[in-house]
Amino acid sequence: MTITQLEYIVAVDTYRSFVSAAEKCFVTQPTLSMQVQKLEDTLGVKLFDRSKQPVTPTEIGTEIISQARILLGESEKIKEIITDRKKELSGELKVGIIPTVAPYILPKILQGFIEKYPQVKLIVWEQTTEQIIQQLKLGIIDCGILSTPLNESNLIEIPVFYENFVAYVSKNSNLSKKRNISPEDIDIEEIWVLNEGHCMREQVLNICQRRKSTQGFKHFEYNTGSVETLKRMVDQNNGATILPELALADLSDKNLDKVRYFKSPEPAREVSIVIQRNVIKRRMIEALKNEILEFLPKRMKSKRKKDIMDI
Repeated sequence: MTITQLEYIVAVDTYRSFVSAAEKCFVTQPTLSMQVQKLEDTLGVKLFDRSKQPVTPTEIGTEIISQARILLGESEKIKEIITDRKKELSGELKVGIIPTVAPYILPKILQGFIEKYPQVKLIVWEQTTEQIIQQLKLGIIDCGILSTPLNESNLIEIPVFYENFVAYVSKNSNLSKKRNISPEDIDIEEIWVLNEGHCMREQVLNICQRRKSTQGFKHFEYNTGSVETLKRMVDQNNGATILPELALADLSDKNLDKVRYFKSPEPAREVSIVIQRNVIKRRMIEALKNEILEFLPKRMKSKRKKDIMDI
């Protein structure tokens, strides 16, 4: 039994395909299949049911693969001990980040992180919360940057910052006549929101549903995963949308006039780095967290619970 063989069976379990697993492991499919077969012969059990598509682990295979993940994690700790002794960070850091955070953080921190940690290869996937949680559990990524809380008992949430929501309104919206607004002022029929699968969609709906009348939902069938698209829909088609505060950084003065802030307590979201309990690359993750904190305004780094509208 070798570390490589354990890596291969974990990859097959993760991707449920020998072909995809081979691609991710940078080997040919026959090579991977041969090594998996050798491991099965050594153990005297079948790890996968190859008659099914996608490939699925057998009952005993599920138990063995679970243990293989633990062993691979422990082997990675040996590398971590060495890098700790050398006082340098090196290796890959795989990160999942939700689309409503990514464009407002990554461009700000990427160059600085690369310059400070030239031996670290940062690999980032922009995905929905559900996808990131699944990949964290499977060990495909090292950490996720998500809106929390998630209520996932086997994951650890490390709060990084608190971000207010604001309204972005067209001149034809009744909201444009107000200097500061409350959720009760929102006409739910004119709000553009993200499509299913985005946590910010549910947060926005929770804000809007504080209005006594929640009939309508005229625009909720429009499907987009982009906050930037929502802004353009307001610019071109009137109505209003709800934006995270960091989305205001690159707005022109003209478009800043379309922003309306909420009265206290302001609706806000907690953004955290989320990790598995047995995560290996804690020093790299801490470095990433510090790089994010470095560019944020001080008021976003802490927030008292009473100052945040529960959404």
